[in-house]
Formats: sequence, structure tokens, C-alpha cells
Amino acid sequence: MSKATRYETIILGAGAAGMMAAAHAGPGVLVIDHAKAPGEKIRISGGGRCNFTNMDVTPANYLSENPHFCKSALARYSQWDFIELVSKHGIAWHEKTLGQLFCDGKATQIIDMLLSEMNRAGAELWLRTSVVDVAHRDGRFTVVLEREGRRAEATAANLVLATGGKSIPKMGASGLAYDLAQQFGHDLVETRPALVPFTFDKGRFGDLSGTALPCRLSNDRAQFAEALLFTHRGLSGPAVLQLSSYWREGEEIVGDLAPGVDVAETLKQARQSNGRRALTTELSQILPSKLVSLLGQTHDLKGNLADIPNARMDALANVIHNWRVKPTGTEGYRTAEVTLGGLSTEGLDSKTLMSKHLPGLYAIGEAVDVTGWLGGYNFQWAWASGVAAGAAIREA
Repeated sequence: MSKATRYETIILGAGAAGMMAAAHAGPGVLVIDHAKAPGEKIRISGGGRCNFTNMDVTPANYLSENPHFCKSALARYSQWDFIELVSKHGIAWHEKTLGQLFCDGKATQIIDMLLSEMNRAGAELWLRTSVVDVAHRDGRFTVVLEREGRRAEATAANLVLATGGKSIPKMGASGLAYDLAQQFGHDLVETRPALVPFTFDKGRFGDLSGTALPCRLSNDRAQFAEALLFTHRGLSGPAVLQLSSYWREGEEIVGDLAPGVDVAETLKQARQSNGRRALTTELSQILPSKLVSLLGQTHDLKGNLADIPNARMDALANVIHNWRVKPTGTEGYRTAEVTLGGLSTEGLDSKTLMSKHLPGLYAIGEAVDVTGWLGGYNFQWAWASGVAAGAAIREA
């Protein structure tokens, strides 16, 4: 193995947080990633258009054992700062529902922007490079690497853990950041798949696969009014992904399948104007017909409106507004957009993201126990935490 190459900062991970940190950390930066291209999660996000931030980012949009931890970084590098950067690079964007911002073009524009910022800062990028070992001695980190079939060694005063969480292992996600953090004395918060579809007994909703509808989905901890999508495996869609971060095994979820509609009153009015209409026909004006058929398997939907008393209409409306199901599980890290939990914030400085145990060690992005809602919030945490660590390194 050749003599170790010296750097000021080594960043493990060329994802959103790692590239952002590299652009702000000053001279002497090496970024390392196992993938053949940087920013793979950026590339596939938002249907290939990258939901890069949200117009309404607040600390309330994040889950963490310490809900205050994210405040400093988010306040010092806000969504407006990133929007300004995107606009400066001539990237056209648009706002969708609930404040979500997407590129007009491809998500690769965001990757190209970050690479441009890294190049401007003089950062070096090594791809297809694996981490073999990391050690710390005499005030410097030594990283042993496997690159192009050969071992290489690099040292630096600063080491940034930006390798993300466990979600989407087919893209190379692993627990590397967690292993290294524990090696250097940090605690972990239990990790779980988040922003992930629910699964049910085989075939439970097979006949409804592809059916979507507005829904208010809730449990004892949270509620979200967004779209619900039935799949061959179970339930997906924004409402499900959001609630999955607040769900635990064995718990029921409750869905209002007709939010904003008074089902009982609608049925009673229809009975007055068109009593000969079948109940299922009227319900299909409120819900997708396939869903009406599913409800008909467990509830009596026979008869015309004129033959149905108020009590039965009220009971049916209650079923629709309080639809209760118990998932058997989730699709796991295989399809989870992010990882809940991670490196405990107790061991990190909230302003700099530096370790309280080992000066020069930083952890940013998804590796940390800060998990955002669906809708650009996790990218904003990546940008903000990357800037926080990078600026702290540059100013040290």
C-alpha cells in the first residue's frame, strides 16, 4: 500500500448531505463513495425530478428523540437559501401540493449543481471506493480504502459521516455510519424503515390494486390528509408513507375514506331525490366502485336508498369515516425512502454537527436521528446539516 495521502477533511458518502458539506468545508476535502455515480438517491427521487425542498419547513416536520436538535441547522440554512442556490444555477422548478418543490427537468440537474459547487470549492471525489477500516490516532483520522482493486490510505483532521441510513439496500445502503459512530463512542437510536408502504395478508387488497383516493389516515400519534393507494402488497400513497413513520407493529390505523364529505347526510339527501337508486350506485359517487365492492364483502350494501333507514345509513357512514385496518408490517428497508432513528443527537453539537466525544468527527444527513416528513423535508435536512458541518470545518 502506498504512503497515505493527507487531507484536511474526508467525507464518507457522496449523497445530498455529503456533497453539500464538501462544497462548504473549505480546502483539502476528499469525498468517498462506493457507487459508480454520486447522488443516487437524488437521481431517483421525486419520480426523477427531485423534490428538493418544501416551502413550509419547520422543526415540527421532523421526528427525533430530541425534537429541538434540528432547529439550529434549519434556521441557519433554510429552504430559501437552497432555492436561491437552485435559481442561481438556472434550474427551473415548480411547486406542487403542500409546498413541495420539484425540478421542471431532471433530478440530475441538482446533482450537477452540487458537483459544480464541489469543484468550485476544490473538493476531490473518489467513486467506486470502499471503506476497509477507519482509525483515529494523534489527532488525525486514517481511512483505509479499496479502490480499483488496490488498497489506499488517506488521513485527515476531520471525518464526516454522510453515508445515510439503511433504506434501499439495493443502492448500497448500509449501517456503515452507525458502525463507525459506535466505534468512536456514540449511542444509536433504534432504526426503523420510514416513509414506507404497509403490507397486509396476501391478496387482501389485490382486487383494488392501482385504486387511489383522498384519505385522512391516522393513529394515536399523527394524522395526514393525502392520497391513499391500494397495491398488491397492501397500502401505499403519501398518506400511508407519512403515517408509517409514526406506526408500530400490531397497531391499527384509521382511515377517513371520504374526508370533507358527510356520507350519512349525502345518502339521506339522495334517498329523498332518488330513492329507487341502489345504495351501491350512490356510494360509487363518493368512493371508487372497487372500494365499494370491497366494503360490500363485510357490510350489507344491498337494497335501494328508499328501503334503508337512517340508523343503517349512519352506521355505514361511520364505517367509511372510521375505516380500521391492522397492517401486518411494512415493505421494510427495501422500499423505505428514509431510515427512522440513527446516530443519537445526544452526542452531537446541534450547531456544528460535530461529535461531543471526538473533536473532528461529524455526522450529517440521514445517518443522524432526524427524520423528515415526505415532501422535501429530508433533503432540506441534508442541505442544512451539510452546510452546518462544512461551515464549522471551514471556520475552525
